[in-house]
Amino acid sequence: MFIGEYQHSLDSKNRMIVPSKLREDLGDKFVITKGLDGCLYAYPIDEWKVLENKLKTLPLTNKDARSFVRFFFSGACVIELDKQSRGLIPQNLKEYAKIEKDIVSIGVLSKVEIWSKEQWINYNESDIDFDLIAEKMNDLGI
Repeated sequence: MFIGEYQHSLDSKNRMIVPSKLREDLGDKFVITKGLDGCLYAYPIDEWKVLENKLKTLPLTNKDARSFVRFFFSGACVIELDKQSRGLIPQNLKEYAKIEKDIVSIGVLSKVEIWSKEQWINYNESDIDFDLIAEKMNDLGI
């Protein structure tokens, strides 16, 4: 399980150093793709395969299902870390997440979310009513 928030930066070659606490579970090879809310998602290979199998069960006749799978898989790529625990973020994913230099990586259960620092600050300063969300989660039995 991934938890925590880690701030770091891209180096001059667009490589990010994966924080050691996240790297322990992500591994030296993982999948990164476009995520929701303007961030990137990083999955350990095993977790990616679980997600892939779930998405394979979606009905191809459903337009929303096709759109979601297309969105999710079109940006996906495997990242292999070098000996210094650095991985190259592809340009298309950097642009999607509006990453320029500073990054915030957060652990979110089975995945890591990678945010541009500015986007993460904006998200946290938005008018999200966490008390109301907590009530809705309670209604779902969580």
